[in-house]
Amino acid sequence: MAVYALNLFDVTNKDEYLAYSRRSAREVQAHGGRVVALGKFRESAVGDIEPRTVMIVVEWESKEAFESYRDDPALADLHPHRVNGTGNYIWHLFDKLEDLRPILKDTD
Repeated sequence: MAVYALNLFDVTNKDEYLAYSRRSAREVQAHGGRVVALGKFRESAVGDIEPRTVMIVVEWESKEAFESYRDDPALADLHPHRVNGTGNYIWHLFDKLEDLRPILKDTD
């Protein structure tokens, strides 16, 4: 089942993050991911989460595809650029749903 990875972060070192982003799009795709949304923070409408500057949503073919990207030893030199180039990183996974019925279903 497909999953979405929500990435929220601040860029703290542009050179490091550029080193990551130059290669990451190709590697994400090679591991079964597809960037579906990119965004720059505009404003807080509701909620108390500390805003991050950047939002990226990646659709992965499965949780295993996500893990293959995150844990691939061939990418051991790539991920440190993300870590060193960003701060306040949030990386959450969400199951893909066609609608909200599974969440709204009675559990009696």
